[in-house]
Amino acid sequence: MAIGWIFLVLLGERCFELAVAQRHTRALLARGGREFYPETYPPIVALHAFFLFALALESYPWDIPANTLTFVTLGLLILLQGGRYWCIISLGKQWNTRILLVPDAPVQKRGPYRWLRHPNYLIVTLEFLLLPLLLRAPLTFLVCFPLNLLLLRQRIRLEEAALRQFSDYSARFPEC
Repeated sequence: MAIGWIFLVLLGERCFELAVAQRHTRALLARGGREFYPETYPPIVALHAFFLFALALESYPWDIPANTLTFVTLGLLILLQGGRYWCIISLGKQWNTRILLVPDAPVQKRGPYRWLRHPNYLIVTLEFLLLPLLLRAPLTFLVCFPLNLLLLRQRIRLEEAALRQFSDYSARFPEC
């Protein structure tokens, strides 16, 4: 089963998301928003770019077996993309790929954010698991999955610190 098209879909999605994030960045900054911990952004971008490159390289010639594992993994990835766009739509103009906040803006409590603090990060983590599984790229998984976990751990800690300081996040999620 030749699935080189999956790379075109992934690249298209990421380019679309970056364009939406840039539009939201301009709008948030115009409303008095402020970016927090901008130094954490380039490593995340670099990891995601490396991840896609490594997947493409390791899985070439992109011909994987048409078996149950392939179809289940592909189905789960399609569901994850639905979840990703549910997150984006739920946050609306506050959704961004950076830690960017408008002081005293309320924390969104719609969509998956009613139940989870960071559903989009869960989706990204599952993608770092499922894409290498689908494309039969174990080395990419072994390198990128732990790096993603380390970066997201730092990102979530810093994002929550900014949210606690500049929004109503502490009222919704008291520290343990």
